[in-house]
Amino acid sequence: MIVRQFLFWLRSAPAGERAEATSALARAYLYSDLSDDDLAAAEGAMTMLLDDPSPLVRGALADVLAASEYAPASVIYALAADQPEIAALVLERSPLLLDADLVDAVATQGSSAQCAIARRAEVPRSVAAAIAEVGSAEACLVLLENPGTQIAQFSIDRIVERFGHLAPIREVLLAGEGLPASTRQALVAKLSETLAEFVVARDWLNEDRARRVVKEACEKATVALAADTPEEEVRPLIRHLRESGQLTAGLLLRALLSGNLTMFEESLADLSGIPLSRISRLVHDRRSDTFRAVYEKASLPASAYPAFREALATMQEDGFLGDPSGSARLKRRMIERVLTRCASHDIQEVAPLIMLLRRFATEAAREEARMFCEDLVDGVMPDYGTEMIAA
Repeated sequence: MIVRQFLFWLRSAPAGERAEATSALARAYLYSDLSDDDLAAAEGAMTMLLDDPSPLVRGALADVLAASEYAPASVIYALAADQPEIAALVLERSPLLLDADLVDAVATQGSSAQCAIARRAEVPRSVAAAIAEVGSAEACLVLLENPGTQIAQFSIDRIVERFGHLAPIREVLLAGEGLPASTRQALVAKLSETLAEFVVARDWLNEDRARRVVKEACEKATVALAADTPEEEVRPLIRHLRESGQLTAGLLLRALLSGNLTMFEESLADLSGIPLSRISRLVHDRRSDTFRAVYEKASLPASAYPAFREALATMQEDGFLGDPSGSARLKRRMIERVLTRCASHDIQEVAPLIMLLRRFATEAAREEARMFCEDLVDGVMPDYGTEMIAA
Protein backbone atom coordinates (compact mmCIF):
# COMPACT_ATOMS: atom_id res chain seq x y z
CA MET A 1 0.00 0.00 0.00
CA ILE A 2 2.81 2.44 0.93
CA VAL A 3 4.66 1.74 -2.33
CA ARG A 4 1.46 2.25 -4.31
CA GLN A 5 0.95 5.65 -2.70
CA PHE A 6 4.58 6.48 -3.37
CA LEU A 7 4.20 5.72 -7.09
CA PHE A 8 1.05 7.82 -7.28
CA TRP A 9 2.84 10.73 -5.58
CA LEU A 10 5.81 10.52 -7.99
CA ARG A 11 3.63 11.62 -10.91
CA SER A 12 3.39 15.20 -9.69
CA ALA A 13 6.33 15.69 -7.30
CA PRO A 14 9.25 17.98 -8.32
CA ALA A 15 12.65 16.40 -9.11
CA GLY A 16 14.32 17.36 -5.82
CA GLU A 17 11.56 15.84 -3.73
CA ARG A 18 11.48 12.74 -5.92
CA ALA A 19 15.21 12.29 -5.34
CA GLU A 20 14.77 12.52 -1.54
CA ALA A 21 11.89 10.06 -1.60
CA THR A 22 13.85 7.69 -3.85
CA SER A 23 16.74 7.73 -1.39
CA ALA A 24 14.35 6.92 1.46
CA LEU A 25 12.78 4.08 -0.54
CA ALA A 26 16.19 2.55 -1.34
CA ARG A 27 17.28 2.73 2.32
CA ALA A 28 14.02 1.12 3.38
CA TYR A 29 14.60 -1.69 0.91
CA LEU A 30 18.08 -2.34 2.28
CA TYR A 31 17.65 -1.75 5.99
CA SER A 32 13.94 -1.96 6.99
CA ASP A 33 12.12 -5.11 8.03
CA LEU A 34 9.76 -5.28 5.04
CA SER A 35 7.54 -8.20 4.11
CA ASP A 36 8.30 -10.16 0.98
CA ASP A 37 5.44 -8.44 -0.82
CA ASP A 38 6.71 -4.99 0.16
CA LEU A 39 10.24 -5.91 -0.89
CA ALA A 40 8.99 -7.00 -4.29
CA ALA A 41 6.94 -3.82 -4.64
CA ALA A 42 9.91 -1.65 -3.61
CA GLU A 43 12.16 -3.40 -6.12
CA GLY A 44 9.57 -2.82 -8.82
CA ALA A 45 9.36 0.85 -7.90
CA MET A 46 13.14 1.26 -8.05
CA THR A 47 13.18 -0.46 -11.42
CA MET A 48 10.59 2.01 -12.64
CA LEU A 49 12.66 4.90 -11.29
CA LEU A 50 15.46 3.93 -13.68
CA ASP A 51 13.35 5.68 -16.35
CA ASP A 52 12.95 8.88 -14.36
CA PRO A 53 14.01 11.81 -16.58
CA SER A 54 15.88 13.55 -13.75
CA PRO A 55 19.48 12.46 -13.08
CA LEU A 56 18.94 13.61 -9.48
CA VAL A 57 16.54 10.72 -8.94
CA ARG A 58 18.72 8.09 -10.57
CA GLY A 59 21.77 9.50 -8.78
CA ALA A 60 20.02 9.22 -5.42
CA LEU A 61 19.21 5.60 -6.19
CA ALA A 62 22.80 4.86 -7.16
CA ASP A 63 24.22 6.60 -4.11
CA VAL A 64 22.25 4.41 -1.67
CA LEU A 65 22.48 1.08 -3.53
CA ALA A 66 26.01 1.24 -4.95
CA ALA A 67 27.95 -0.27 -2.05
CA SER A 68 25.40 -2.88 -0.98
CA GLU A 69 25.61 -6.56 -1.80
CA TYR A 70 21.85 -6.79 -1.20
CA ALA A 71 20.87 -4.28 -3.88
CA PRO A 72 18.76 -5.60 -6.80
CA ALA A 73 21.25 -6.79 -9.41
CA SER A 74 19.11 -5.64 -12.32
CA VAL A 75 18.98 -2.10 -10.91
CA ILE A 76 22.74 -2.05 -10.32
CA TYR A 77 23.49 -3.20 -13.88
CA ALA A 78 21.18 -0.52 -15.30
CA LEU A 79 22.76 2.21 -13.18
CA ALA A 80 26.24 1.08 -14.21
CA ALA A 81 25.29 1.93 -17.80
CA ASP A 82 23.68 5.29 -16.94
CA GLN A 83 25.25 8.67 -17.64
CA PRO A 84 28.87 9.00 -16.43
CA GLU A 85 28.41 10.65 -13.02
CA ILE A 86 25.73 8.12 -12.05
CA ALA A 87 27.50 5.08 -13.47
CA ALA A 88 30.71 6.09 -11.68
CA LEU A 89 29.05 5.66 -8.27
CA VAL A 90 28.18 2.05 -9.03
CA LEU A 91 31.32 1.14 -10.98
CA GLU A 92 33.53 2.32 -8.13
CA ARG A 93 31.67 0.70 -5.24
CA SER A 94 29.35 -2.16 -6.19
CA PRO A 95 30.37 -5.67 -5.05
CA LEU A 96 27.79 -7.17 -7.45
CA LEU A 97 29.77 -6.36 -10.58
CA LEU A 98 31.91 -9.20 -11.91
CA ASP A 99 35.41 -8.70 -13.27
CA ALA A 100 33.96 -9.29 -16.74
CA ASP A 101 31.42 -6.50 -16.17
CA LEU A 102 34.21 -4.12 -15.18
CA VAL A 103 36.39 -5.08 -18.15
CA ASP A 104 33.44 -4.48 -20.48
CA ALA A 105 32.80 -1.08 -18.89
CA VAL A 106 36.46 -0.12 -19.34
CA ALA A 107 36.25 -1.00 -23.02
CA THR A 108 32.87 0.59 -23.79
CA GLN A 109 32.60 3.61 -21.50
CA GLY A 110 34.63 6.78 -21.19
CA SER A 111 37.37 8.11 -18.94
CA SER A 112 35.00 8.88 -16.04
CA ALA A 113 33.91 5.23 -15.83
CA GLN A 114 37.49 4.01 -16.22
CA CYS A 115 38.68 6.25 -13.39
CA ALA A 116 35.84 5.04 -11.17
CA ILE A 117 36.84 1.42 -11.76
CA ALA A 118 40.49 2.27 -11.14
CA ARG A 119 39.49 3.70 -7.73
CA ARG A 120 37.82 0.50 -6.50
CA ALA A 121 39.06 -0.82 -3.18
CA GLU A 122 40.47 -3.83 -5.02
CA VAL A 123 41.32 -3.87 -8.71
CA PRO A 124 42.14 -7.40 -9.96
CA ARG A 125 44.82 -8.05 -12.56
CA SER A 126 42.40 -8.63 -15.42
CA VAL A 127 40.68 -5.29 -14.84
CA ALA A 128 44.01 -3.51 -14.40
CA ALA A 129 45.19 -5.02 -17.68
CA ALA A 130 42.10 -3.67 -19.44
CA ILE A 131 42.70 -0.17 -18.09
CA ALA A 132 46.38 -0.36 -19.07
CA GLU A 133 45.44 -1.41 -22.59
CA VAL A 134 42.59 0.99 -23.46
CA GLY A 135 42.12 3.30 -20.49
CA SER A 136 42.74 7.04 -20.57
CA ALA A 137 45.91 8.57 -19.15
CA GLU A 138 43.93 9.81 -16.14
CA ALA A 139 42.53 6.33 -15.47
CA CYS A 140 46.00 4.78 -15.70
CA LEU A 141 47.35 7.34 -13.24
CA VAL A 142 44.51 6.62 -10.79
CA LEU A 143 45.20 2.91 -11.19
CA LEU A 144 48.91 3.32 -10.40
CA GLU A 145 48.17 5.46 -7.35
CA ASN A 146 45.60 3.01 -5.94
CA PRO A 147 47.20 0.82 -3.22
CA GLY A 148 44.50 -1.80 -3.83
CA THR A 149 45.60 -2.41 -7.42
CA GLN A 150 46.86 -5.83 -8.43
CA ILE A 151 48.80 -5.13 -11.60
CA ALA A 152 51.05 -7.37 -13.65
CA GLN A 153 54.40 -6.13 -14.92
CA PHE A 154 53.29 -6.37 -18.55
CA SER A 155 50.43 -3.98 -17.73
CA ILE A 156 52.87 -1.48 -16.21
CA ASP A 157 55.03 -1.74 -19.33
CA ARG A 158 51.96 -1.12 -21.49
CA ILE A 159 51.17 2.04 -19.51
CA VAL A 160 54.76 3.19 -19.99
CA GLU A 161 54.50 2.49 -23.71
CA ARG A 162 51.28 4.51 -24.02
CA PHE A 163 51.78 7.30 -21.48
CA GLY A 164 55.41 7.27 -20.37
CA HIS A 165 55.84 10.72 -21.95
CA LEU A 166 53.56 12.22 -19.28
CA ALA A 167 55.35 13.50 -16.17
CA PRO A 168 52.72 12.40 -13.59
CA ILE A 169 52.86 8.81 -14.90
CA ARG A 170 56.66 8.77 -14.75
CA GLU A 171 56.75 10.27 -11.26
CA VAL A 172 54.35 7.80 -9.67
CA LEU A 173 56.16 4.85 -11.27
CA LEU A 174 59.65 5.99 -10.31
CA ALA A 175 58.50 6.76 -6.76
CA GLY A 176 57.48 3.14 -6.25
CA GLU A 177 59.73 0.31 -5.15
CA GLY A 178 60.72 -2.76 -7.10
CA LEU A 179 60.40 -1.24 -10.58
CA PRO A 180 62.52 -3.39 -12.96
CA ALA A 181 65.51 -1.79 -14.65
CA SER A 182 63.96 -2.41 -18.08
CA THR A 183 60.90 -0.35 -17.14
CA ARG A 184 63.04 2.42 -15.70
CA GLN A 185 65.02 2.53 -18.93
CA ALA A 186 61.80 2.69 -20.95
CA LEU A 187 60.79 5.74 -18.89
CA VAL A 188 64.19 7.32 -19.58
CA ALA A 189 63.70 6.73 -23.31
CA LYS A 190 60.20 8.26 -23.19
CA LEU A 191 61.56 11.30 -21.38
CA SER A 192 64.29 11.67 -24.00
CA GLU A 193 61.73 11.60 -26.80
CA THR A 194 59.62 14.20 -25.01
CA LEU A 195 62.59 16.51 -24.49
CA ALA A 196 63.61 16.20 -28.14
CA GLU A 197 60.11 17.12 -29.30
CA PHE A 198 60.04 20.03 -26.86
CA VAL A 199 63.30 21.67 -27.97
CA VAL A 200 62.47 21.16 -31.64
CA ALA A 201 59.00 22.69 -31.16
CA ARG A 202 60.62 25.71 -29.46
CA ASP A 203 63.13 25.94 -32.32
CA TRP A 204 66.02 25.81 -29.88
CA LEU A 205 67.81 23.09 -31.88
CA ASN A 206 67.25 21.61 -35.29
CA GLU A 207 65.66 18.19 -35.25
CA ASP A 208 68.76 16.17 -36.20
CA ARG A 209 70.93 17.74 -33.52
CA ALA A 210 68.19 17.51 -30.90
CA ARG A 211 67.70 13.82 -31.64
CA ARG A 212 71.43 13.16 -31.39
CA VAL A 213 71.80 15.07 -28.12
CA VAL A 214 68.91 13.32 -26.39
CA LYS A 215 69.96 9.94 -27.80
CA GLU A 216 73.41 10.31 -26.27
CA ALA A 217 71.89 11.51 -22.99
CA CYS A 218 69.59 8.48 -22.98
CA GLU A 219 72.52 6.14 -23.65
CA LYS A 220 74.51 7.77 -20.85
CA ALA A 221 71.59 7.28 -18.44
CA THR A 222 71.16 3.69 -19.61
CA VAL A 223 74.77 2.79 -18.89
CA ALA A 224 74.50 4.43 -15.47
CA LEU A 225 71.30 2.50 -14.81
CA ALA A 226 72.92 -0.78 -15.85
CA ALA A 227 75.85 -0.07 -13.53
CA ASP A 228 73.47 0.25 -10.56
CA THR A 229 71.32 -2.72 -11.56
CA PRO A 230 71.64 -6.05 -9.70
CA GLU A 231 73.39 -8.63 -11.88
CA GLU A 232 70.30 -10.81 -12.18
CA GLU A 233 68.33 -7.91 -13.72
CA VAL A 234 70.90 -6.98 -16.35
CA ARG A 235 69.79 -9.65 -18.82
CA PRO A 236 66.11 -8.52 -18.87
CA LEU A 237 67.37 -4.96 -19.34
CA ILE A 238 69.49 -6.01 -22.31
CA ARG A 239 66.57 -7.93 -23.79
CA HIS A 240 64.39 -4.84 -23.49
CA LEU A 241 67.05 -2.70 -25.17
CA ARG A 242 67.31 -5.13 -28.08
CA GLU A 243 63.55 -5.45 -28.53
CA SER A 244 63.13 -1.66 -28.48
CA GLY A 245 65.94 -1.11 -31.00
CA GLN A 246 68.24 0.65 -28.53
CA LEU A 247 70.97 -1.97 -28.31
CA THR A 248 73.26 -0.26 -30.81
CA ALA A 249 77.00 -0.38 -31.38
CA GLY A 250 77.24 3.15 -29.94
CA LEU A 251 75.61 2.07 -26.69
CA LEU A 252 77.82 -1.01 -26.41
CA LEU A 253 80.94 1.06 -27.07
CA ARG A 254 79.88 3.54 -24.40
CA ALA A 255 79.38 0.68 -21.94
CA LEU A 256 82.78 -0.76 -22.75
CA LEU A 257 84.54 2.62 -22.51
CA SER A 258 82.86 3.11 -19.13
CA GLY A 259 84.35 -0.16 -17.93
CA ASN A 260 80.93 -1.85 -17.73
CA LEU A 261 81.98 -5.31 -18.84
CA THR A 262 78.87 -6.94 -17.40
CA MET A 263 76.59 -4.93 -19.68
CA PHE A 264 78.92 -5.41 -22.64
CA GLU A 265 79.17 -9.17 -22.23
CA GLU A 266 75.43 -9.63 -21.61
CA SER A 267 74.77 -7.63 -24.77
CA LEU A 268 77.11 -9.76 -26.86
CA ALA A 269 75.53 -12.91 -25.48
CA ASP A 270 72.04 -11.67 -26.32
CA LEU A 271 72.94 -10.50 -29.83
CA SER A 272 75.03 -13.52 -30.77
CA GLY A 273 73.09 -16.30 -29.04
CA ILE A 274 76.33 -17.56 -27.49
CA PRO A 275 76.24 -18.52 -23.76
CA LEU A 276 77.47 -15.81 -21.42
CA SER A 277 80.16 -18.00 -19.87
CA ARG A 278 81.72 -18.55 -23.29
CA ILE A 279 81.38 -14.86 -24.18
CA SER A 280 83.33 -13.94 -21.03
CA ARG A 281 86.16 -16.28 -21.97
CA LEU A 282 86.31 -15.01 -25.55
CA VAL A 283 86.21 -11.35 -24.55
CA HIS A 284 89.18 -11.85 -22.24
CA ASP A 285 91.10 -13.85 -24.85
CA ARG A 286 93.82 -11.58 -26.24
CA ARG A 287 93.76 -13.25 -29.64
CA SER A 288 91.92 -10.82 -31.90
CA ASP A 289 90.49 -13.51 -34.16
CA THR A 290 88.35 -15.03 -31.37
CA PHE A 291 86.77 -11.72 -30.40
CA ARG A 292 86.21 -10.83 -34.03
CA ALA A 293 84.21 -14.03 -34.52
CA VAL A 294 81.94 -13.10 -31.61
CA TYR A 295 81.64 -9.54 -32.88
CA GLU A 296 80.55 -10.66 -36.33
CA LYS A 297 78.17 -13.24 -34.86
CA ALA A 298 76.49 -10.37 -32.99
CA SER A 299 75.96 -8.56 -36.32
CA LEU A 300 77.67 -5.40 -35.12
CA PRO A 301 78.96 -2.97 -37.79
CA ALA A 302 82.39 -3.76 -39.18
CA SER A 303 83.33 -0.07 -39.20
CA ALA A 304 83.17 0.07 -35.39
CA TYR A 305 85.21 -3.09 -34.81
CA PRO A 306 88.60 -1.30 -34.42
CA ALA A 307 87.30 0.73 -31.46
CA PHE A 308 85.98 -2.34 -29.66
CA ARG A 309 89.18 -4.26 -30.28
CA GLU A 310 91.39 -1.41 -29.10
CA ALA A 311 89.17 -0.73 -26.08
CA LEU A 312 89.47 -4.35 -24.96
CA ALA A 313 93.20 -4.31 -25.51
CA THR A 314 93.54 -1.10 -23.51
CA MET A 315 91.49 -2.55 -20.64
CA GLN A 316 93.62 -5.68 -20.55
CA GLU A 317 96.98 -3.94 -20.89
CA ASP A 318 96.52 -0.84 -18.75
CA GLY A 319 94.51 -2.18 -15.84
CA PHE A 320 91.18 -0.44 -16.33
CA LEU A 321 89.35 -3.52 -15.08
CA GLY A 322 88.16 -2.90 -11.56
CA ASP A 323 88.65 0.86 -11.91
CA PRO A 324 87.55 2.46 -8.60
CA SER A 325 85.75 5.24 -10.50
CA GLY A 326 83.01 2.72 -11.26
CA SER A 327 81.33 1.59 -14.47
CA ALA A 328 78.76 4.34 -14.96
CA ARG A 329 80.95 7.05 -16.50
CA LEU A 330 83.19 7.20 -19.54
CA LYS A 331 86.91 6.81 -18.77
CA ARG A 332 88.75 9.73 -20.37
CA ARG A 333 92.20 8.17 -20.29
CA MET A 334 90.87 4.98 -21.83
CA ILE A 335 89.07 6.86 -24.62
CA GLU A 336 92.19 8.87 -25.44
CA ARG A 337 94.25 5.70 -25.78
CA VAL A 338 91.63 4.11 -28.01
CA LEU A 339 91.55 7.29 -30.12
CA THR A 340 95.32 7.20 -30.50
CA ARG A 341 95.26 3.57 -31.59
CA CYS A 342 92.37 4.07 -34.01
CA ALA A 343 94.12 7.05 -35.59
CA SER A 344 96.59 4.65 -37.20
CA HIS A 345 93.80 3.11 -39.31
CA ASP A 346 92.64 4.41 -42.68
CA ILE A 347 90.95 7.70 -41.78
CA GLN A 348 88.31 7.27 -44.50
CA GLU A 349 87.17 3.99 -43.02
CA VAL A 350 87.04 5.08 -39.39
CA ALA A 351 86.05 8.77 -39.73
CA PRO A 352 82.54 8.33 -38.20
CA LEU A 353 84.06 6.22 -35.43
CA ILE A 354 86.68 8.88 -34.69
CA MET A 355 83.93 11.51 -34.49
CA LEU A 356 82.00 9.39 -31.99
CA LEU A 357 85.11 8.78 -29.88
CA ARG A 358 85.88 12.50 -29.87
CA ARG A 359 82.38 13.24 -28.57
CA PHE A 360 82.94 10.61 -25.88
CA ALA A 361 86.28 12.20 -25.01
CA THR A 362 84.72 15.65 -24.76
CA GLU A 363 81.93 14.34 -22.54
CA ALA A 364 84.42 12.53 -20.28
CA ALA A 365 86.64 15.65 -20.04
CA ARG A 366 83.69 17.86 -19.07
CA GLU A 367 82.56 15.34 -16.47
CA GLU A 368 86.05 15.15 -14.99
CA ALA A 369 86.33 18.94 -14.93
CA ARG A 370 82.95 19.23 -13.22
CA MET A 371 83.90 16.71 -10.55
CA PHE A 372 87.34 18.33 -10.07
CA CYS A 373 85.78 21.76 -9.55
CA GLU A 374 83.25 20.36 -7.08
CA ASP A 375 86.03 18.70 -5.09
CA LEU A 376 88.11 21.86 -5.26
CA VAL A 377 85.27 23.99 -3.97
CA ASP A 378 84.58 21.53 -1.17
CA GLY A 379 88.23 21.73 -0.13
CA VAL A 380 88.70 25.51 -0.43
CA MET A 381 85.44 26.89 0.95
CA PRO A 382 86.07 26.11 4.66
CA ASP A 383 89.43 27.92 4.66
CA TYR A 384 87.91 30.81 2.74
CA GLY A 385 85.14 31.10 5.29
CA THR A 386 87.65 31.11 8.18
CA GLU A 387 89.67 33.90 6.57
CA MET A 388 86.52 35.95 6.09
CA ILE A 389 85.56 35.56 9.76
CA ALA A 390 89.07 36.51 10.93
CA ALA A 391 89.01 39.61 8.76
